[in-house]
Amino acid sequence: MEAVAPSRPDRLLNRQILDRQRHRLCRADYHRMADAGIFSEDDHIELIAGESVDRPPIGDEHARLTTQLNHLVYRSGVKDALVSVQSPLVLDDHSEPEPDLMLLRFRADYYKHAKPRAEDVLLLIEVADSSLSDDRSVKRPLYAQHGIAEVWILNLQDRVVEVHRDPDGQDYRDTWVARPGDLLQSQQVPDFTLCVSDLLA
Repeated sequence: MEAVAPSRPDRLLNRQILDRQRHRLCRADYHRMADAGIFSEDDHIELIAGESVDRPPIGDEHARLTTQLNHLVYRSGVKDALVSVQSPLVLDDHSEPEPDLMLLRFRADYYKHAKPRAEDVLLLIEVADSSLSDDRSVKRPLYAQHGIAEVWILNLQDRVVEVHRDPDGQDYRDTWVARPGDLLQSQQVPDFTLCVSDLLA
């Protein structure tokens, strides 16, 4: 017997029921779930706009580039900034992503008593392979909305660095691409310069 598509009123009712059933997680819920063992330490999950979002497993090149970036920051002799690798960033009560690398404003307590927030971030870098679409369409607008001044997306698919500066609401006014052979300097952390070929050639 062939199924009959629901009428328009039925479809609207189904949508309303689904909307009521959907629960938007806050950070307290998210951490209670982790404490209860619903998420394990091996799960790659971020809280994004009230939803727990699965992150794909970190591949070999992704892991290598994150480690290399950390070393390049150290080698640059960056002063008055702290390096944070794949650690939580509190954006609001419903979003706590874990960017691949951040350069944070120096604090003598090393953020012992509270996780970094958007105003603490000088430069945020995402390493994007299979996550490229989400980094562009979900995370980048979220970072812009919260005023993070400078975001780099290391696009492994096209072997370029997508640079985003000057947040304006849901996006960035200044957006451009650095390619192998280009020398990239952070606007927020001028001590940090990056030869794109070192990473993506």
